[in-house]
Amino acid sequence: MKKVKNEAGLAKKALEVGEKYALKRGFAGFATTMSANQKVEAIYRLLVQDKLIVPVPPDKEDLLAMKHKLAIWIQKNLPKDDPLLK
Repeated sequence: MKKVKNEAGLAKKALEVGEKYALKRGFAGFATTMSANQKVEAIYRLLVQDKLIVPVPPDKEDLLAMKHKLAIWIQKNLPKDDPLLK
């Protein structure tokens, strides 16, 4: 897995955008008691289901790999002048 510059910030942004995407898709919403790790997994699985990201092989699927995929996804969808890409 190749390290992405500013991966933590990108993953955080991916969670924000992913939550909005999930709500528009008809997801009932995220409970306030839901942990960030649960949100990562839910958003990752939704994006895989919608074929917006390529899934991690099942034997290598863990939270770090899911966060990495979300960071790559948002990196490709942010405007080129976004501060997170610098």
